[in-house]
Amino acid sequence: MRRTYEDDELFTLIRRYVSPGGRYLKLGGGLLGMTGRKRAAFLRKLGKAASEITPRELGVLLEGGWRECKTAAWFIAVAGRTEFRERLGELLLASEGPYAGQAYCVALATFGTSGDADLLVAYLDRYLRRPELDYDQGPALGALLLLDARLGTGRADRFLAPDGLWQQWIDGPPTQSHDALVVFREFIDQLCVFADESAGHCAARKR
Repeated sequence: MRRTYEDDELFTLIRRYVSPGGRYLKLGGGLLGMTGRKRAAFLRKLGKAASEITPRELGVLLEGGWRECKTAAWFIAVAGRTEFRERLGELLLASEGPYAGQAYCVALATFGTSGDADLLVAYLDRYLRRPELDYDQGPALGALLLLDARLGTGRADRFLAPDGLWQQWIDGPPTQSHDALVVFREFIDQLCVFADESAGHCAARKR
């Protein structure tokens, strides 16, 4: 992992793309609490930044810590940079740091293909078998359900079978609410709406 204190290039990118206005803190659930005008301004700036950052710079951010990875994943989602699909899948499956996994799930959900569903399935196959690990199982399954709805598939069905992996995971520890699945699906759906709205301000989508 590249470290800010010993990497001038990464430090410069963080100051330009990750830190302004506390951007990395607001990506995700923080968007839900924004007012209409404030949210619109934030998403407009996000779209502009997503159109300006280069693929190479995105690659550098994805070699950084969770703040950089989270922000890069949102830029990737907004700009529709599907060439990063496999890299995001690798990072999600590795789960080497906190907080960024949700952003990877959002990006894969916005890409919207069976290949993205495959990456989510691989993650769920590994981590729903680890109920002691409270990672990104919920966002990943929420994203997979969205893709199932869009693609007319049932990739999530086997996880949701009675006594299946999802039931085993929510039984914990730590115990999860039985209503959690609906919450996660709606949450990821709303984040994808925000990404799509920001994409309207992203020139990279128009190339």
